[in-house]
Amino acid sequence: MTTPTALGIDEVRNRLHELTVIDVRTAGEYAGGHLPGAFNIPLSQIQQALPDIRHAAARGDVLIVCASGARSENACRILADSHVTTATLSGGTAAWAGGGNELRRGSTSRATWGMERQVRFTAGILVLLGLLLGLLVHPAFQLVSAGIAGGLVFSALTNTCGMAALLAKLPHNRPRAADLTVTLAALRSR
Repeated sequence: MTTPTALGIDEVRNRLHELTVIDVRTAGEYAGGHLPGAFNIPLSQIQQALPDIRHAAARGDVLIVCASGARSENACRILADSHVTTATLSGGTAAWAGGGNELRRGSTSRATWGMERQVRFTAGILVLLGLLLGLLVHPAFQLVSAGIAGGLVFSALTNTCGMAALLAKLPHNRPRAADLTVTLAALRSR
């Protein structure tokens, strides 16, 4: 498995005008703040957008970004398997904003918590619910808490997250079909 090329914040800042930036976070996360000029193509839609991304890569360098870098690395690997060369931003949009760089914001009605925050919240609720039901209803409900703990350990070891994949399917995290169509048309005309 190939490790994608990672670009630092300074290099991206200096080259932002010449890069095609694709943000692979959910639509809600993207609306909450993204790099200037970034196109939102969620990780779950990368295969569908492959012809347009390949076309953009033929015209110049493509930078894939997400919140912290994990999803963008996955997207870069998927694209590399399809012979599309891309790079990722070290530390993602969190590092970009932390470095004092501008984030553009979308409509506030569409903004939502970041996926990592959604996962922490959901895992915490499920653990508490499992413990509470284990005390009040039946001790077997504590297995819910144990299952979540096991899932978190597995997630850390494999750098994947099944809970994030499930949460990404919720309506507030999915792009509207028209949004992706408009994004791909804009990417083609760039």
